Amino acid sequence: MSDLPARVLVLGLARSGRAAVTALAAQGVAVVAHDASEKADISALPGAEVHLGSWDDGVLEGVGLVVKSPGIPGTAAPVQAARARDVPVISEIELGARLLSNPIVGVTGTNGKTTTTALLGAILEASGCNVEVAGNIGKPLTSLIGTVEDDAWIVCELSSFQLEDVDTLRPRVAVLTNLEPDHIDRHGTFDAYAEAKLRAFARQRPGDVAVVPRGFGPVPGSARRVEFSVDDPLPAELRIPGAHNRENAAAATAAALAIGVPDEAIARALEAFPGVEHRIEEVATADGVLYVNDSKATNAAAALRALASFPGRRKHVILGGRGKDEPYDVLAAAFEPGDRAYLIGEAAEEIAAALDAAHVPYVRAGTLDVALSEAAAAASESAVVLLSPACASFDQFESFEQRGEEFRRLVQKLPGWGTSEVRTAVRSSSDC
Repeated sequence: MSDLPARVLVLGLARSGRAAVTALAAQGVAVVAHDASEKADISALPGAEVHLGSWDDGVLEGVGLVVKSPGIPGTAAPVQAARARDVPVISEIELGARLLSNPIVGVTGTNGKTTTTALLGAILEASGCNVEVAGNIGKPLTSLIGTVEDDAWIVCELSSFQLEDVDTLRPRVAVLTNLEPDHIDRHGTFDAYAEAKLRAFARQRPGDVAVVPRGFGPVPGSARRVEFSVDDPLPAELRIPGAHNRENAAAATAAALAIGVPDEAIARALEAFPGVEHRIEEVATADGVLYVNDSKATNAAAALRALASFPGRRKHVILGGRGKDEPYDVLAAAFEPGDRAYLIGEAAEEIAAALDAAHVPYVRAGTLDVALSEAAAAASESAVVLLSPACASFDQFESFEQRGEEFRRLVQKLPGWGTSEVRTAVRSSSDC
């Protein structure tokens, strides 16, 4: 356990902020909370002094620590005001790390971290380990405080937003799935983004393990290095297809072996794992057309992986949303002859320019419902209608989950739905 000041401010009252309030209150701390939205849900916040709407520096009076939700950038007025007063600012993940004594497997990277996290949880469960899965995958780390058994492993998905403000987090095993440009709109440069990601390794010690892609450069910390690659031998082949998923499986296998999980348990989990919701999730086949929900593809690199998953099939791809200051030329070049794009959201014109340069046909649809309707009308038997936006969701949706769920709902309204085959998968989390 870590000593806490008498009064702590929690910024942001979404999922992780609410969990932080509950955890702090259970420690006997006086909690003050702020959310910029006057419509924030403030029910069931035990004893917290809550402020909604415009920020007032007076909220910091007597505060000795600020716990920041991942969606709040360091440039936000409350964060700047706290730092001007030399009040420490930490993330919800850092608070969880301070208050939990459990061994943590931290999984970060640009793409594949949700799948790798969920798969590692399944592998540890198959081995008989007591395990919890938390972090960016959906369950806040602080929600485990007071509920998780002391011997449980915690597999924690770590986004760059969550890693911005950690200073004691020390995963016993840290995994980097890959590192590609993303969230440049938040971090400013790729170097700053990469630095945030690699904080997962910074406090590791010689007895810990750093799992990284084969040939990846040095990482901070002093952990024993273990490398993985897409072509590594596995105890069993993964049930879900795609080279990117095999790479995720190689990362999860390397981490599991480092923990001491036997091959037999890894094999059982690989063969049974259904994939994660919103990530190349086969929703249905209707009138011979496959509908795929890849709403979690919030950057161009993730969308590239989706396009590569259906070689030789004509693809009708829904792209767009809120861009992240990254180029789309490589994504446009990955379209095959006969493919078509349907553009939605704020980044539509920027994506259109890249598609024009690559001579890829597209439709300016504007919204998801129009895009799906146009794509379904144009798709012939054996084609794929793929939602893989390559952008964040926040211009038209609250989250990538909401965007993916709306895609599913719209697919269910299409002609031919009554005879369609439906697939399901496990739940994942936020755009971070």
